[in-house]
Amino acid sequence: MKYYILFGPPGAGKGTHAGAIAQKYNLKHISTGELLRAEIAAGTELGKQAKTLIDAGSLVPDSVVEGMIENAFDTAKGVEGFLLDGFPRNLSQAQDLDKILEKRGEGVTAVVGLMIDDAMIFERIRGRAVIEGRADDASDEVIANRIKTYHSQTEPLIEYYKKAGKYWEVCVNGGTIEENRARVLAKIETIA
Repeated sequence: MKYYILFGPPGAGKGTHAGAIAQKYNLKHISTGELLRAEIAAGTELGKQAKTLIDAGSLVPDSVVEGMIENAFDTAKGVEGFLLDGFPRNLSQAQDLDKILEKRGEGVTAVVGLMIDDAMIFERIRGRAVIEGRADDASDEVIANRIKTYHSQTEPLIEYYKKAGKYWEVCVNGGTIEENRARVLAKIETIA
């Protein structure tokens, strides 16, 4: 099995490009946000725990998210691997993912970083807030906090995966969605 991680700051286009990547390489796309929403909608025990935390404005603990990811690994059929989107978000999660995969006799295949600058993050998240009606993304203060969190917690993973020889980067700062998707797919082609 192949285990790819789609990496990058908020607004980089992970969700935008994940479907095309998953389809081209017969991968199961695992978005932690979608997993949480599905568990909540299904009313599972995990979903009830997650909903209580989210409604209280708290983060869902790593153990809950990791349990959902392991379940997705165990239940996916007819795929050649997985594309993780939105996980891991910090060093602890990356180390936990390594342990989950080690138990399976596997490891991360590659991390593809979609890189944009902070000004572009602001522009894209503001645009997404308008298009998708996401009030939580409409405030500059919220966007600035998301960028700060990315730089302090998630960005250190670049060095972690570089040391492991598993990190590749694609600049998606400008251009159309189609041009950026072509860049991303071309990069994966050199890895796959």
